[in-house]
Amino acid sequence: MQPVIEHPWQLTPAEAAVLQNELRQRVERVDRLPAIRHVAGVDVGFEAGGRVMRAAVAVLAFPGLELVETSVARCPTAFPYVPGLLAFRELPAVLAALTKLNITPDLILCDGQGIAHPRRLGIASHLGVLLDVPTIGVAKTRLIGRHDELQDVKGAWTPLTDGAETIGAVVRTRAGVKPVYVSIGHRVSLETAIELTLACVTRYRLPETTRHAHHLASAKMDGA
Repeated sequence: MQPVIEHPWQLTPAEAAVLQNELRQRVERVDRLPAIRHVAGVDVGFEAGGRVMRAAVAVLAFPGLELVETSVARCPTAFPYVPGLLAFRELPAVLAALTKLNITPDLILCDGQGIAHPRRLGIASHLGVLLDVPTIGVAKTRLIGRHDELQDVKGAWTPLTDGAETIGAVVRTRAGVKPVYVSIGHRVSLETAIELTLACVTRYRLPETTRHAHHLASAKMDGA
């Protein structure tokens, strides 16, 4: 997979925020999806005391969720940790891992935000725009927004809002555990993003795409 849009990565945080405001205009919030045969998860871990990023991609058949291909890429960590600018820290390694794939996924689920972001361009939206592929943000924690109380039933969800705007959904993927925060990445509506996220969940809190990618990114291949 190769980006259809490229931009410099060696930016100051202020320059990165300006670029996010430019790229957000390219995000598509409606469904423009191919037939989904393969879904991918991406995640990033760190080695050498944080000096090296280990980006992992796991590709699964859909809807069966069998693991069919993996890819790992290591890159020096060049951008500081700044809340809201995660993409500039992690995406260079993620893109390097994606270029190694033989199977092109039809949909990518990112361990992070889509438009549920102060500038509406979290890592999932950023990646989707650069590649022009459908993406969904499935985050373990909330970055911004408010929501009502959520029923403790698998499949229950409630809107995540910022002011008058719905920016995502708080989704219960398993009863008795914390929810996940689903948001549009690119080329997927919120309703479809929720549906596809739940379709990638088995008996764990996180989608299988995220679980496999996380295990690869952290060099863990056992446990949940």
